[in-house]
Amino acid sequence: MRQPVIKQAIAVDWCDRWQVFYRLQELNICCRCEANQPLVVEVESAIAAIQVWSVTRQLTSSRQQLISALERCWYQCI
Repeated sequence: MRQPVIKQAIAVDWCDRWQVFYRLQELNICCRCEANQPLVVEVESAIAAIQVWSVTRQLTSSRQQLISALERCWYQCI
């Protein structure tokens, strides 16, 4: 049984939305970004949802937050 496709408007800064759009396209995640409209993403799987979260997190988190997250992952693997 196929999972339903969820269409979701993503709240990112207007200056960052094209960068998010192009990165999601590289990941083969269907999305739409029209002039003066929010970025709309079609999430078809849990993996796609995690990828959308990761891409948006890279642009919305501070450098220190990203470093801390990476360090936590690193120390959990050791």
